[in-house]
Amino acid sequence: MRFPVHALLGLAALAPFLSLTPASAEPPQRVFNLIVYGDDPCPKGEGEEIIVCARKPESERYRIPKKLREKPAPSGGPGWGSQVATMEQVQRQNLPGSCSAIGSNGFTGCTAKMLEQWFAERRMQESKGEP
Repeated sequence: MRFPVHALLGLAALAPFLSLTPASAEPPQRVFNLIVYGDDPCPKGEGEEIIVCARKPESERYRIPKKLREKPAPSGGPGWGSQVATMEQVQRQNLPGSCSAIGSNGFTGCTAKMLEQWFAERRMQESKGEP
């Protein structure tokens, strides 16, 4: 059976690293990750304990964690209030008081809409100083 040359070269390159780790090496019994503030000392491990300390400034000791301080990003869609307003606007043409031939009493709002438009035009003319 013949092995490719690159496979043999790869094994030869890994040979020194394979002998560095003893076969009976066991991980430590307990590992602690702590955050210490200001000049507080990092506690020493007892026996086979490993303690890893991250140091933060004293000003951060009693602050709310940064993840909780930041505002969450918007969910990407429009807000609930905007969705409700859109639904009401779409269905308004079918309700009484609208100016539409669709729905019951749809025609009753035509006069109201004409009056609203007339008053809006009148206000515009008055604000421009026209008689």
